[in-house]
Amino acid sequence: MGLLDVKQEATAQRLADVSVPESGAWLSAARKDALARVQTMGLPHARDEYWKYTRPDTLTQASAPDAAVFQSDEAPMYDTVDRLQIVFVDGVFDAEASDDLSGENLVIERLAEAGARDIHWAKELYGTLELAGQTPVERPLAALNTALATDGVVIHVTGEVSCPVNLSYRHKATNSDAILHHVVKLDSGAKLTLLENGPAAARFNKVLEVDVADGAEFHHVRAQGRDHERRAVTHTFARLGTESVFKSFTLTVNGVLTRNECVIELTGDDAIAHVAGACVGDGDFLHDDTVFVTHDAQRCESRQVFKKVLRDGATGVFQGKILVQPDAQKTDGYQISQSLLLDDDSQFLAKPELEIYADDVACSHGSTTGAIDEEGLFYLRARGVPKDIATDLMTLAFLAEAVEEIEDEALEAEMLNRLEGWLTRRRG
Repeated sequence: MGLLDVKQEATAQRLADVSVPESGAWLSAARKDALARVQTMGLPHARDEYWKYTRPDTLTQASAPDAAVFQSDEAPMYDTVDRLQIVFVDGVFDAEASDDLSGENLVIERLAEAGARDIHWAKELYGTLELAGQTPVERPLAALNTALATDGVVIHVTGEVSCPVNLSYRHKATNSDAILHHVVKLDSGAKLTLLENGPAAARFNKVLEVDVADGAEFHHVRAQGRDHERRAVTHTFARLGTESVFKSFTLTVNGVLTRNECVIELTGDDAIAHVAGACVGDGDFLHDDTVFVTHDAQRCESRQVFKKVLRDGATGVFQGKILVQPDAQKTDGYQISQSLLLDDDSQFLAKPELEIYADDVACSHGSTTGAIDEEGLFYLRARGVPKDIATDLMTLAFLAEAVEEIEDEALEAEMLNRLEGWLTRRRG
């Protein structure tokens, strides 16, 4: 039996008892189209090129594997930040825990409410960027999300929003299986900071579609964790207009399986796209960053900065690509992926790619794997710093380049504090 036959048979089993959620005409049509695409592509298989490092079986099986709920005595994430908080519990919107969904230069609606209307701006975006992101690499779990998402928000930003919007995901049921789909539209000159945090569910499938118009800015800061047994696959699809800015940073601690996909298309001249991530994990921990950036306009800049700290048999994966189309002259593309292995049992698997069809570009990529610098460790220990504390200091220094991609200094400091806390607990 060929690979496609195997995938379609497994997909048929996965979808046997699944029905598209009821909704209005345009949303229902988008969902049915996405479901048809899933059936044609088939769900991912370990023999697929972009899944050979990360087994997708627990993400595609009919029911979610159980995941224990993690109890933490830490202060809530972003607790010191003045923000508009939207809470989902096991993938379901919690109105009582959420703030009022209104703000200056901002319109927020639940996906179900938007989908029930005959005319809505989200009609032009829901599933559109996800569909565009299926070429040249198929992303069937994103299409599955578009078809089956049961909740989410649509956010329309008409100007500068001073207060960040925080999507907070809480996990309470050990067998929860959450599918959320968010759509964000920024008008010309608009500006928004979107915060995300929390484990979400035992298994989590999320899509975020972001349309950044000319001169608009979108800043995204996300923290994943800390329920260790959780599994998650997330997808971010972004389209950038002229002189627009998209910057995204993700911190991941714990999680038995996490795959973050980011697909960005720079369609307007002088656009900027930065995507970065820092992760720390040990034991049965697998973390996969898969990024695809397409330059389709002139004088655009993109940066991919990913750092992973692994130990006790943990696995890190990075698959990053920069595609420069023929007319995308003066492109500035930068990609770096690095891992710090704190023992001999962990591994880092990297697949950096450049595909360039323009002749006036500055593109580079690099990927390294290494252990703690013994000379630096000796320097700290010679000055009275205990070995475990010295190791943590060097680990934080290693992760700093990725964390520094966050523009807001308060948010950057919070991420560093969370990383330091994780390292301190592991030391204890």
